Order: sequence, then C-alpha cells, then structure tokens
Amino acid sequence: MRVGYVTLGTNNLAAACAFHDALMGSIGFSRIWDDGKLIIWGRSMEEAAVGVTPPFDGAAATVGNGVMVAMQMDNEEQVQAFYDKAIALGASDEGAPGQRVDSFYAGYFRDPDGNKFNAFCFNDVTV
Repeated sequence: MRVGYVTLGTNNLAAACAFHDALMGSIGFSRIWDDGKLIIWGRSMEEAAVGVTPPFDGAAATVGNGVMVAMQMDNEEQVQAFYDKAIALGASDEGAPGQRVDSFYAGYFRDPDGNKFNAFCFNDVTV
C-alpha cells in the first residue's frame, strides 16, 4: 500500500494551476492528469502526486486545519530552492527552511489558496 496522490481544494483553478505548474515543475513534476476540473502533478501515475480541484460538492474550498502536504527532497539545497520558488510565486511563509529536530530539515509555506506545504529532507545533523 502507498499514497497515490493528495488533492487540495481551490476557489480559482486557473490561478492554482499557474502556481503549481511553476512550483511543481521546479522539481520535475508535470501534469499527469487534467480533466479540466482535477489537475494532478507528478512524475507518473505510479508515484505519489499532488492535485488541485474545486470541491466536487460545489461549496467553497477551505483549508483543513492540521492538513499539510510534505514534499521530500534529497538535500537542504533542494528544500531551500523549492521554498524560495514557492515564495517567489506568491506563497506565504510559515517557517523558513532550517533544522527542526534531529535529522529533519524543513521549510513551510502556504500556497495562494492557503494550503500548507512543507519541503523537507533528512540529514545527519543532531540537535
């Protein structure tokens, strides 16, 4: 069993797609599913991916309290680059990249819809 994909709600699909095309493209993800309502970015349908969609029930999209998408990177430089790209694209800071706990380096941001993301890597640093 593995995670296939995570979807996040949006109230502005065009703006969300522009943000995620640029951000996810920066780590080699591209659109692997696009039916005009649900758009998913990843490397393939066989790997974990991230998608955005307006809620299917027609209600407004809202941010889930405690919900976060964590994107694992290979090293601290990739964490910093992904975080910097998100901020440059209009994301808001939720905690600049840095060492959090033993072996866990992470940076946090919210996309323009308010969805929380984390870019992280494991390293050899002991706090």
